[in-house]
Amino acid sequence: MEKLLIKEQEKFTAVFQNASLGILLINDKGDIELANDFALRMFGYERSEVLGKKLELLLPQRFHSTHVKERKKFNAHPATRPMGRGRELFGLKKEGQEIPLEISLSSFTNEDGVFSIAFISDISLRRETEKKLLQQRLALAEMNKKMEAQNDELEKKVHERTLKLQEALRKLELSKDELYHALNKEKDLNELKSAFVSMASHEFRTPLSTILSSASLLSKYKLTEEQPNRDKHVQRIKSAVTNLNNILNEFLSLGKIEEGKIKANFTSFNIHEMIIQQVNEMNDILKHGQQIHYTHTGSEMVELDDVLFKNILINLISNAAKFSPEEKTITILSVVSGKKIIFSISDEGMGISKQDQRHIFELFFRAKNAANIPGTGLGLHIVAKYVEMMNGHLKLKSNLETGTEIKIEFNQ
Repeated sequence: MEKLLIKEQEKFTAVFQNASLGILLINDKGDIELANDFALRMFGYERSEVLGKKLELLLPQRFHSTHVKERKKFNAHPATRPMGRGRELFGLKKEGQEIPLEISLSSFTNEDGVFSIAFISDISLRRETEKKLLQQRLALAEMNKKMEAQNDELEKKVHERTLKLQEALRKLELSKDELYHALNKEKDLNELKSAFVSMASHEFRTPLSTILSSASLLSKYKLTEEQPNRDKHVQRIKSAVTNLNNILNEFLSLGKIEEGKIKANFTSFNIHEMIIQQVNEMNDILKHGQQIHYTHTGSEMVELDDVLFKNILINLISNAAKFSPEEKTITILSVVSGKKIIFSISDEGMGISKQDQRHIFELFFRAKNAANIPGTGLGLHIVAKYVEMMNGHLKLKSNLETGTEIKIEFNQ
């Protein structure tokens, strides 16, 4: 029995001394009764320097009073406490160096009292590793922060350069558009020049030829009884001169419009009286049997540019008479209702084809069925410009051989 006991004691001693962590046996007074070799090496003491000494020998001074209270509490209610258990523990080596520890406690009781067994691990290496890991994480976080800042800066630069590129592309596109419009304008100008030369050579030649031939024939009628012939040719000369004057006026008006020299000057005038007066003045241009029927409804006072409106009247009445046959009626209507002014003129003339209606207000445009009738192709273009200057809206309705209606609406 004694041999068996000795053998078990040897086994215990082997386990106790060769354990890879420090082991201390402490009595209920806090004295160290046993310490294995690993614990002695951990704290740097010889066995004789530790045994019988208080456990506080192995603790930093700042923990002594607290540890005494904790020991008494533990002895009163001993229980196994796992290693670590959320506490940050420190030990004190012989040379005064503090080391971080991880400790688990267990206890047993016999006739000599309550004994505590402390299993101690030096976690300096782990703490150092954790510290390095923390430093690395902080360094990585700082690096990420710098990278994010650099990325933000890069994105900002990319955004700025993108905006500059977009602005450059926009300017390039504008330059392209400007060049395109300039080329188109040059093309349109050349076409206008060509159209003007063609029109002018035709429209000026006819009245000038009339004036020349009538002036030559006048010299042959010397007798008194030949006065009717003289009057006929004088009338032809006057008509030709009037025609030339109208053509020149249209060109002058067009030039002023293009240069921006004509602006709408709104004044108050009687629209009914103006139309009546203009109709009476233009009776001489009507063909045989043509008549103008005019009706007005509503207030007679309006706020428009009287000069521009008068020019619109002259042009539209002239066109209605020119493109209508003899014995036909030209109908003029004006309505003033509240702030709206409506003016319309319709004829029973040759009309305008659907295809030509799309271009009828363009510069120098002449409808195909009007090619043999004198005209510059400027009148309706100028009318449309004058209407636009007075913030009006113009509508055209026409059918071949049944006539044309032009309706203009103004808001005053």
